[in-house]
Amino acid sequence: MRSVAAVVWVVLFGCSEAPLNQPYPDHESDQNILYSSFEARPKHLDPARSYSSNEITFTGQIYEPPFQYHYLKRPYTLVPLTAEAVPQPVYLNADGVPIQDGPQVAFSVYEIRIQPGIRYQPHPAFTRDAAGRFLYHDLSAQALANISTLDDFEKTDTRELTAEDYVYEIKRLAHPGLQSPIYGFMAAYIVGLSALSENLQAAQAKLPSDAFLDLRSYPLSGVEVVDRYTYRIKVVGKYPQFIYWMAMPFFAPIPYEADRFYAQPGLIEKNITLDWFPVGTGPYMLTINNPNRQMVMRKNPNFHGEAYPTDGESSDGPDGLLADAGRPLPFIEKIVFSLEKEDIPVWNKFLQGYYDASGISSDSFDQVIRIGAGGEADLTDEMREKGIRLRTGTATTTFYTGFNMLDPVVGGGGDAARALRQAIAIAIDEEESIAIFANGRGIAMQGPIPPGIFGFTEGEAGINRVIYDWVDRKPKRKGIEQARRLLSEAGYPNGRDAKTGVPLVLHFDTAATGPEAKSSLDWLRKQFEKLHIQLVIRSTDYNRFQDKIAQGTAQIFQWGWNADYPDPENFLFLLYGPNAKVGKNGENATNYANPVFDRLFERMKDLDNGPERQALIDQMLGIVHNDTPWATGFHPKQFSLYHAWYGNVKPNLMANNTLKYVKIEAGLRADQRVAWNPPRLWPMGVLLGTLAMGILPAVMAYRKKTRCIFETKPPSPS
Repeated sequence: MRSVAAVVWVVLFGCSEAPLNQPYPDHESDQNILYSSFEARPKHLDPARSYSSNEITFTGQIYEPPFQYHYLKRPYTLVPLTAEAVPQPVYLNADGVPIQDGPQVAFSVYEIRIQPGIRYQPHPAFTRDAAGRFLYHDLSAQALANISTLDDFEKTDTRELTAEDYVYEIKRLAHPGLQSPIYGFMAAYIVGLSALSENLQAAQAKLPSDAFLDLRSYPLSGVEVVDRYTYRIKVVGKYPQFIYWMAMPFFAPIPYEADRFYAQPGLIEKNITLDWFPVGTGPYMLTINNPNRQMVMRKNPNFHGEAYPTDGESSDGPDGLLADAGRPLPFIEKIVFSLEKEDIPVWNKFLQGYYDASGISSDSFDQVIRIGAGGEADLTDEMREKGIRLRTGTATTTFYTGFNMLDPVVGGGGDAARALRQAIAIAIDEEESIAIFANGRGIAMQGPIPPGIFGFTEGEAGINRVIYDWVDRKPKRKGIEQARRLLSEAGYPNGRDAKTGVPLVLHFDTAATGPEAKSSLDWLRKQFEKLHIQLVIRSTDYNRFQDKIAQGTAQIFQWGWNADYPDPENFLFLLYGPNAKVGKNGENATNYANPVFDRLFERMKDLDNGPERQALIDQMLGIVHNDTPWATGFHPKQFSLYHAWYGNVKPNLMANNTLKYVKIEAGLRADQRVAWNPPRLWPMGVLLGTLAMGILPAVMAYRKKTRCIFETKPPSPS
């Protein structure tokens, strides 16, 4: 019996000191790895197409545009990344003559020189044979039969980054097959981009459907290669925000070799594309892309190197954020993202030490946060005892409920549809939603611009007068009776068509699914029920939801926007007509178009911050309030938690490439995991007891049988 129990114990427990419930291999316990999670598969990892927050988690670490935001300095400051310096624009008049800043500026020219010696990650696209021909650019059917993933290619190689690679990517923004979400916007600024798009469409129409369109053969008049390490971009007028765009993956380099390699139909059929396997010069490269389980990034062995910042704000030194000043980046060797479709498993694994950082779900809020008498948030004693740290701040983010302005019922510029939108906007009690579903972690939206961005106005002067009144020194949502009056004006008294008597049925499209979303969707239905409007929920996965928005088939939806750069243009362009989703593939998801708003936007965007710019913004907000393309929304307050072993924490709301600064104390993490996950021995005792009870009758029968045999067997002859 003792031997059986010992065998069971060894099989179940082994000799490992790692916790029994550890979800990772034992040998990783003390390795320099960051563990995180993801909820939805990234749809696009191609920098010309990617524009979603769940995608930039990866693209921000892999691709390197010429500039980046300083990790520690505030206000946010652009610094070189692959470039040698952040250039100042040279202004030209209509004749192309350099001039000083002023009303005669017709063009702005940016000249960027990149650092020599930067190399791409290892990749089969760069591999050549002995004769210098690319080894994998024209794969035969026989060769493709043995390929199922990028790892199946036997050889990889690299090459140096050049200015041509940056120019090539800018051309890709105009590629008709890519439908870049910023093409329509950039075509208004980058000289020659729209003409290039027309040329590429004409050229592609003449080619077979599976032929490769080599962008090197098509010039872009406003973008030119000066020499191996220098390129020049010519922009229409004065557009000071353009330099911010060049800190985004849209303007990261793509080598021709990768574009040509991934264009092979046989690879596309196997999902071996730039959308699945990026090629960059950044500190990390994607080595596992299994969106149904795990995504893994490893340190790029060819990374050119970068040092941790040596300066920042006055508090950064005392806060320990300069302890690694000057040390080479990145600190972490590997980053593991595991698929988690619900909040509860993520939270439990964070408390067990299996995820290194976490947000706070509504269900866990009271367990984590203690609100003081003055309304300040602090950690509970339980969290403090674990060494967990809290970082808070109002995000430069806007979440909104939008109407598709192309929809025949809720859209359009007519008085009836406008009154319907206003009625719904009043009925949806955003303050109640924030209190119930976000534990008060948010500010109800008065307009598209969040706090911290120029153009946001505090107090009475900044409220949306269509939806709110100013009462007791704070905004108060108008009463439901006002919403019902507007609904009658729209032609739907008591939620029925005044002419036919048919109930008004509206559709809400969402990517929220599962039990965690049910309560919030039920709450939303009740908001419409105040007006006797029937709301039908149409749930789908996030990628399908994105398709519906792009095609303009959604009616009412919720979406959000994180600031790309610290300027009001980056939020107001979400309502700019030429930036519409449908037909222009922009980021104006509601497809809102108001010619007066558009003209004011075009004046506002080029101005420096000041009274003139603020006055234009106020006019624009007044127009948006009246038209109500967005029903309601909020600006979230971020509450982020970090374990004690997670170092160099300073939230940066503009940068998207910050994982290279993070440092993990793997030894401390391993110790804490053991302490926080002691083995639960009583189930083992029950198991052993049950096993013993099952074995005991057999043992007793065996012993009885052997005893009987011994007693009846005759003695051996001597």
